[in-house]
Amino acid sequence: MDILRSLPIGLYLEKPATWLHQIDPRIKLLGLLTFLLSPIQANDVWRIAISVLLILLTFASGIPMRVWKQQMGILLLLAFMTFAIATISPDGFNVTIQPRRPVPEIAKTTEPAQSSPTLTLNLPQPTPYRYVIWKAGNITITRKSLDLGIRVCTLIFTYLYAPTLFLLVTAPEEITAAIAVLCSPLKLFKVPVVEIVLTLTLALRFVPLVLEEVQNLGRAMRTRSINWKRLGFKRTTQIWLILTERLIDNLFIRAEQTASAMQVRGFTSPNTHLLVWNPLKFLPRDIILLVLLVSMWGVRIWMGNTV
Repeated sequence: MDILRSLPIGLYLEKPATWLHQIDPRIKLLGLLTFLLSPIQANDVWRIAISVLLILLTFASGIPMRVWKQQMGILLLLAFMTFAIATISPDGFNVTIQPRRPVPEIAKTTEPAQSSPTLTLNLPQPTPYRYVIWKAGNITITRKSLDLGIRVCTLIFTYLYAPTLFLLVTAPEEITAAIAVLCSPLKLFKVPVVEIVLTLTLALRFVPLVLEEVQNLGRAMRTRSINWKRLGFKRTTQIWLILTERLIDNLFIRAEQTASAMQVRGFTSPNTHLLVWNPLKFLPRDIILLVLLVSMWGVRIWMGNTV
């Protein structure tokens, strides 16, 4: 199984270049922050709308289905399973609370002279509101459990799929260039923006190397045709520890090779070496998308808050 092709997490799709690739990375970064921050303290309608918007954006982008089909399928399955578990779970309102100390017995000294008859009336509800939405046997779905299920499943899908889609259509150099431009005012407070951006660039470049090392180790184990059932738990654990140690050693070797390549090219520190990022320029479509993002935040503040 090819990890880099079947599940491209954190990888950049160079071809085919869709219209999402051509958007300015600063706009895409602001859009990612909008998808991640707007669901906070939002109502269920807004959270569902954000998740549906991500799915529609993927369909409209023109990205090949083989790239996002497995990722979206796994995340949707995880979200629906979480929704089902949270919905049918008890909401905690019907939990009986038992006092820590025994209740003292109260001696009845006097009896009431006359017991007034109680009148029980079954009055109709003034509104169609019902707290219990559906009940069948021991399974009860209430408004709170339904709200919890929608909240959890939409947040899981949004927070996992939005960064994946962003990294899929944005090159690492464009991401670092956008962060460097947006964080440039922090230089007035002596924040090492260049060092932070350079570290982020190396980290984004290192993710495919980690996946490649895991893939190579998996292929090496398959070629040896090990019968895991006959090894037992102890020997299987020893083999996995050896593989983990080999993976860490290979990653350190890759990191050392990257550091040596930077030193050979004369890189000593950001203060003495000129870092040339990709030139960024706003186009008319970027301005339109920026207006749409501002409009989204206006709608979010107006009608997306929780009641």
